[in-house]
Amino acid sequence: MISPPQLLTDPFLQLPSKSSIRVVWFTEFVGDQHLVVYGDKFNHSAIAKTTKLSHTREDQLSRVADQRENGKIYQQPIKRDIWRHEAEVTGLIANVRIPYYVTSIREDGEKVSSEVFTLAPSPKPGTPLKILLTSDHQLKPMTAANLQKVVETVGNVDGVWFAGDLVNVPDRASEWFDDNRGNALFPGLQGRAHYPMEHNGVKVTYTGSKIIQNAPMFTCIGNHEVMGRYERTENLDAEFNDTIPRAVAKSLYGEEFLKTNSFNTNTYEEIFTLPESKSGDKTYYAVTFGDVRLVVLYITNMWRHPQLESERKGRYIEPEKDLENPENWGYGQLIYEPVFKGSDQYNWLQQELASPEFKQAKYKVVMFHHPPHTLGDNIVPAYTNPVQVIKKDETGNIQSVNYEYPKNADYIIRDVIPLLENAQVQLVFYGHSHLWNRFVNDSGMHFLETSNVGNSYGAAWGERKRDIPANLPENDYTRIGDPNYLEPVIPTISPLLGADGKPLPYIASNDITVFSIFDTGTGTISSYRFDTRKPDSEVIKFDEFTMGNF
Repeated sequence: MISPPQLLTDPFLQLPSKSSIRVVWFTEFVGDQHLVVYGDKFNHSAIAKTTKLSHTREDQLSRVADQRENGKIYQQPIKRDIWRHEAEVTGLIANVRIPYYVTSIREDGEKVSSEVFTLAPSPKPGTPLKILLTSDHQLKPMTAANLQKVVETVGNVDGVWFAGDLVNVPDRASEWFDDNRGNALFPGLQGRAHYPMEHNGVKVTYTGSKIIQNAPMFTCIGNHEVMGRYERTENLDAEFNDTIPRAVAKSLYGEEFLKTNSFNTNTYEEIFTLPESKSGDKTYYAVTFGDVRLVVLYITNMWRHPQLESERKGRYIEPEKDLENPENWGYGQLIYEPVFKGSDQYNWLQQELASPEFKQAKYKVVMFHHPPHTLGDNIVPAYTNPVQVIKKDETGNIQSVNYEYPKNADYIIRDVIPLLENAQVQLVFYGHSHLWNRFVNDSGMHFLETSNVGNSYGAAWGERKRDIPANLPENDYTRIGDPNYLEPVIPTISPLLGADGKPLPYIASNDITVFSIFDTGTGTISSYRFDTRKPDSEVIKFDEFTMGNF
């Protein structure tokens, strides 16, 4: 007996314009027809265009419902066929919500439909909006609880800004759709998660919330959206870690299939429909949403392990076993897309900041993944291309391969931030270090990192220092505080207290989760915390600030 068809995801909203919006969903069958049915009487429909994801796979490390292929647990990456459906709903009126649902019809005529949700085009200027600021979900333990508490606390949101690291390994399909632990990306954002948490014998299962079915999401690329060299390693984790610079790949393999032999964001770009720029396509872009001009940059690098004795490709050193085989080197924390002065992305950013759309916006916000200011660990070393230092003996044999990162060459601080200051950007939003903290510079520009959903690495504050090899100079590799010389802001309403009873300027916890809401009606950003150890406790607003108008 053939099972009835199922949707792999609920529909979600993308790329709103003044009179239209895209509806996207996924199935594991190609189908005969897929459509969006919409309108107060459901008397309109739009036929979807169907495409197949090209790189989605599962492997021996996947967590899927049926982890077997031909009766055996996967021994290698196996292609998983997933189809994406996208329909454009047109003729919409700004600020008017209408109901919709999607239907997919299988080749045998059997069909499946979603629940009814609502959609609207891009909001008019002057419309007060609530925007969820989030980051670094990566199937972390508190994500489903975090998203569930968003809607329980503030009601439905009007948009989601996601500052990168949506999943861990972007080509592993189950991390997006149906990881059997119950906390894959789409289930959490669509209220279909099933993630149990237990403290002191009390067990609560969190579902996330139905958010992106009704509100568009704008994302940026983090290091976990980037895959390495294609099908060169034994599993998808190893492939994810197998990135090398484009220039090195070109010298090793030639010009043809350069992305296949260096790194790619294919799955991320195939999943999402985002605004595009001429030079960056979907990887960096700008969009107007209500009163906000949101500028999204591709600022991220490869995360490498900091310890010198590791056998893995390191942040500061190559393993001894690979010294004579440059093809296996990791090349340090390589930067994926240049953003230094004179690069394509920098030139595009200059043009965007000078555009009428940007200048006329009430709120000017820039989002990217890598932190310019943080107490987290991932800001060290500096955001700059690694300087490779190769030492050889007198016969020419390689003795060591090291990498240095001069702080005065940090591209974000040296090149990007001055542009943003001159353009009177009010907020820079980012993630990467799995904590909450914020800063304000002398020009009044706010910096917010709100990515604490579990797997926190802690904060370099008080007695805790960053994990940095002892032989590295302090002036380039800061062990405590923000390396770029801003003091963190103490939460304005209800800060947590340290062991000494003093207010902490951060939240870095694997028990207390944080989310932030941007209210464009007041220009206020509010941050909330929820203690998952106390499931019946209230969500607490612990910080709030208002962005100034320059």
